[in-house]
Amino acid sequence: MHTMDPPAQRKSKLIRGAAGAWEVVIGMEVHAQVTSRAKLFSGASTEFGGAPNSHVSLVDAAMPGMLPVINAECVRQAVRTGLGLKARINARSVFDRKNYFYPDLPQGYQISQYKSPIVGEGEVLVDMPDGETVRIGIERLHLEQDAGKSLHEQHPAMSLVDLNRAGVALMEIVSRPDLRSAEEAKAFLGKLRAILRYLGTCDGDMEKGHLRADVNVSVRRPGAEFGTRCEIKNLNSIRFIGQAIEHEAWRQIGIIEDGGTIAQETRLFDPDKGETRSMRSKEESPDYRYFPDPDLLPLDVSPSLVDDLRKTLPELPDEKKARYMRDYALSAYDCGVLVAERALAEFFEAVVNGSETAGKSRREPKLAANWVINEFLGRLNREGRDIATAPVSAAQLGAILDLLADGTISGKIAKDVFEIAWTEGGDPREIVDGRGLRQMTDVSAIEKLVDDILARNSAKVANVKTNPKAIGWFVGQVMKASGGKANPQTVNDLLRKRIGI
Repeated sequence: MHTMDPPAQRKSKLIRGAAGAWEVVIGMEVHAQVTSRAKLFSGASTEFGGAPNSHVSLVDAAMPGMLPVINAECVRQAVRTGLGLKARINARSVFDRKNYFYPDLPQGYQISQYKSPIVGEGEVLVDMPDGETVRIGIERLHLEQDAGKSLHEQHPAMSLVDLNRAGVALMEIVSRPDLRSAEEAKAFLGKLRAILRYLGTCDGDMEKGHLRADVNVSVRRPGAEFGTRCEIKNLNSIRFIGQAIEHEAWRQIGIIEDGGTIAQETRLFDPDKGETRSMRSKEESPDYRYFPDPDLLPLDVSPSLVDDLRKTLPELPDEKKARYMRDYALSAYDCGVLVAERALAEFFEAVVNGSETAGKSRREPKLAANWVINEFLGRLNREGRDIATAPVSAAQLGAILDLLADGTISGKIAKDVFEIAWTEGGDPREIVDGRGLRQMTDVSAIEKLVDDILARNSAKVANVKTNPKAIGWFVGQVMKASGGKANPQTVNDLLRKRIGI
């Protein structure tokens, strides 16, 4: 897998060992379950959570004489994914038998693709928190069938096998060894997951095992040849991937600095201990004795099919981010947050443009972005919810922004209305009217509050004249006295006029 250096002009990601600097080199093999109602070579259901062995056809059970038949929808999904990765779609690909003992794959081999995958080289652009954009090469994407699941805790003396997952279509997406830190690897998988979810080719549900990754890690001195790599298998959490890479890199550095050598092997990550442990020596392709599957003809993908699928692609995260920066004049950071999930991007656009359907102009994008990111998304994250179960809709949030924009409510009251809408529901306009939350627009009433606060704090007035920033305390007191209903700008202007600054 370690075949080429990463692109030039990368920020240094070196780590310091006891005997100098080291560079971590990472490549990933991501297994993404294809979104399809039927399996790759049979008509059995792919639905998650069925009773053990309830979604198993005669093909999946490897009954004698049962022949695999390719699921055309899985092929289309693989091609769409390749297009989303800006990758080359191969006109002809071949299915091979990968010979290896799988206790939970009855046929005794896996149907996969080896030398001739359906998708060739592509790339993923990853935006890092420090503003750097990292280009990660994709080496290939191939289709293969998943294995079943062995259950070791159901019986004291034997293991049981559930074949519901056996034969489910997987896309194995192989990156080049272009990643240079655990943070890059986590960001890469997050971006890849977003692309798959935008395309609708994989739901990205890591808890259900629909997206998992094998991570190849090696270390080297800066500029040296690639080191011996170890593969960490079946990581099903972005957080675990980061922890596994960190531990494995330091493990290898410690061995080399102590005069030892790295054994090429497959390892597992123990999330409870935060460490990797040896599983077996690493197999190479000759160990699997690949050969073309005699039951399946080579797969021919016509240029017209590729063109048709390209026309149906949705706007993907990179294109959407560029449009937001151009049309909404938002920062790269804000745009990156908003497009990270397709559902969030759609929610944001509904907030920004929702008023246009009512004949009004577009809402202020920066204000909408701030509310969607800080209040809405922040609340979702704190409560562990997703957008589908959010108690506040885009229409409700848009109504709050309209009330804020036309001066009906203040920023503080807007947050109170959001809280009420979130916990109790209701139309924000009715909440404002029903609870008497309208902003004070009577200047004479605000003047009375201002004069009262100034009279009771005359000693602090002199301080404001020498230190104008101290006026913020007075603004706060007036806002408190008004129950948050006074217009902050009006309060500020009146205070400055009364104090004479």
